[in-house]
Amino acid sequence: MCGGPRRQIGECYYSDDHCTSLNGLRNNYGINGISDNIYAHDNGVASDLFAATGDGNLFQRVLRLRMTEHDNRPEDPLESHPAHLEEESEDLFANTRPNIVQSIRAFRVQELADEANKLGQHFLYAYLGQAQSKQEVLETIATSFLFPKHFVKNYDALYDSLTDLVHKAGSQPGFVIVLEQLPIAQKFDTEGREVLLDVFRDAAEFWAERKVAFRVFYSFI
Repeated sequence: MCGGPRRQIGECYYSDDHCTSLNGLRNNYGINGISDNIYAHDNGVASDLFAATGDGNLFQRVLRLRMTEHDNRPEDPLESHPAHLEEESEDLFANTRPNIVQSIRAFRVQELADEANKLGQHFLYAYLGQAQSKQEVLETIATSFLFPKHFVKNYDALYDSLTDLVHKAGSQPGFVIVLEQLPIAQKFDTEGREVLLDVFRDAAEFWAERKVAFRVFYSFI
């Protein structure tokens, strides 16, 4: 678990080390307030976030949704960047299969976010270190991925949200997903952790059949 005392951000608690990392992501991509409830009660939001609009990046979709509420906001600095073909940026993922669920190992979260941005792929991040049960894990993933919470009531619903829900929204550029600090707790044991990862493995196979990259990186507490 990251060092330092816990700090509250919204409804979640993080250590100082994790706050520094999370704030770095927010500052670099201009997504302060990304955890606001823009997704909370709208069944169409998850589909809208992944709809094919030509930009193909979740950060850009979130920023665009927020800008509709604030017409005087400056133009999204990432909006003019076209989606890059994967062949144009093989540096970080040169030895990583396009559809895989693996330990984060030597990768850094910021590097993965940067690479997703270079490739024009969705970058989805969830910090799970404070979750103490299967339901808390699922709710944290739903909140972090901007899915309505009721879309992820169980593992089957999570799978559907990662696959059919997004696939029906249109053509997808690929996904880079980070599940940081997967917990081990009385109500979420080693078996539960493996079942969760199996959901993402099944989703990786779903997207492999459609020739869409789906890379998942995880770490344990």
